[in-house]
Amino acid sequence: MAQVPQTFFDALAVRTWCGHALRALGRARAEIDAINVYPVADGDTGTNLYLTLESGAVAVEAVFSGYEAFDGSRAFDGSEAGTDETARPSLAEAVRAMAHGSLIGARGNSGTILAQLLRGMAQVLAADSETSGDVTHADGPGLRLALRHAADSARQAVAHPVEGTVLSVASAAADAVEGAEGDCGAVARAAYEGACAALAATPGQLAVLERAGVVDAGGRGLVVVLAALVETFTGQAPGPVQETYARVEPLSGSAAAAEGCGDDGAQAGGPAFEVIYLLEADDDAVARLRRRLDALGDSLVVVGGDGLWNVHVHVDDAGAAVEAGVEAGRPYRIRITHFGLGDVHTQGGERPVRERAQRAVVAVVPGEGLAGLYAEADATTVLARPGEPPVSGELVAAVRRAHAREVVLLPNDADLRDTAAAAAEQARAEGIRVALIPTRSAVQGIAALAVHEPERRFDEDVVAMTSAAGATRYAEVTVAERESWTMAGICQAGDVLGLIEGDVAVIGSDVTAIAETVLDRMLQAGGELVTIVLGDETPDSVADRLEARVRESYLAVDTVVYRGGRQGALLLIGVE
Repeated sequence: MAQVPQTFFDALAVRTWCGHALRALGRARAEIDAINVYPVADGDTGTNLYLTLESGAVAVEAVFSGYEAFDGSRAFDGSEAGTDETARPSLAEAVRAMAHGSLIGARGNSGTILAQLLRGMAQVLAADSETSGDVTHADGPGLRLALRHAADSARQAVAHPVEGTVLSVASAAADAVEGAEGDCGAVARAAYEGACAALAATPGQLAVLERAGVVDAGGRGLVVVLAALVETFTGQAPGPVQETYARVEPLSGSAAAAEGCGDDGAQAGGPAFEVIYLLEADDDAVARLRRRLDALGDSLVVVGGDGLWNVHVHVDDAGAAVEAGVEAGRPYRIRITHFGLGDVHTQGGERPVRERAQRAVVAVVPGEGLAGLYAEADATTVLARPGEPPVSGELVAAVRRAHAREVVLLPNDADLRDTAAAAAEQARAEGIRVALIPTRSAVQGIAALAVHEPERRFDEDVVAMTSAAGATRYAEVTVAERESWTMAGICQAGDVLGLIEGDVAVIGSDVTAIAETVLDRMLQAGGELVTIVLGDETPDSVADRLEARVRESYLAVDTVVYRGGRQGALLLIGVE
């Protein structure tokens, strides 16, 4: 279904922007990682930007969920839901949630700077909406001021700003909108075009980029985020960013590291550790901390305010950097990375002594019933509750919990592919061999698990599981939440929808009739096994009718039925 462009910068625009930006960073993550040579050629800028923005997007969704739950409770009492503007957060609430979520989830040098850029925008947009008396939205001039403050505050957060980095790209975006007239769409496009021009110039500003033949990775990520802002307000994404500047060939990890070992940044011969932590402290203590950490190392970025800060620094003495935080206030979520050796979680104690398994499967499942089914097949599961998709950190935690040298990851949802890819990348950085099979439904995951054989060679097992998943057509029957345009026509809230391979194929009012229609259409192309997963609100009679339909009309086709629990959809169907 097409996304309606936003006219003003309101709470819904914040939510839409986060969604567009997160998907775009997911697509560009590997490319951005590949061109990461400054300040350290550790190939993680794209992943860090994705994880940072993901944390902000989750916080925005939490704010919306709180309002929607309240509105739903009023409707339960008999009043009309969804028509009152007060059932939506204000602009100030949404942008502050985005900024706070990004702050506490910021990863790496680039993610920390992105968090400050978002915080700078939030400060202006929230203040402007509250002082103007219109708490619902900001206009083009407000966005222009927000971009200026974002660039300035990010530059102030870096102890020693370097040109040719994301700071230059952010400043150029802010400069480009100074004379921009019109609505938010016009301002966003001007910012994007200014950022693209600045990104193309970064190799001429930073010698390490020019030697490597790449543009700045952090700046490239910011261009992606600004392109998503354009799409939010115009309904159309700008053309591919690669065509906006001179094409460069991404380096391999080893080549990037070799190119990064010059005298321009913190590469070979530079600090050995990256230290990041959240810190509760007052402004005076943070000012002293900045001076202390600046003397200890480089790439110092301290962002935040109002008593909560995110501290990032590269040092040789990681203990001294943490000790400085203890003297300033209360540091927590401490993460120490030895460049080239992966993560050291200082709060985690000694590593587990139990032997790792050779291979494990980690799967996202939409209901408790399916979680039990997957667990019986020895899979480690991550529960995705309706409206609450897991974030990449949860998937990484599950991979660690599986405690295996090799892991097959099944996202079981097309919308989770980028999240799963980011999790897989992070797990690989910790020395775990991870294969991501892009399953788009839990029934495809069931098919993959059915052919899983841990005794096989890893590559052979992955190929077999991928083939089984790909050979499984999937469908679901669900209820429409609102009026929408679909491939099958207009649906109203409360209509029963039959979706095949993610697209709405049939609309009606009777669950059993819709399920039969969907099943017939799927079996027209043939099949040997039908898998039916019932949601907790779906009566057994629906499965009984579908089983009878298969017996009566499709010879030599077997049927298996499972209870999925609270899986969101009324019914999942797989045909192999």
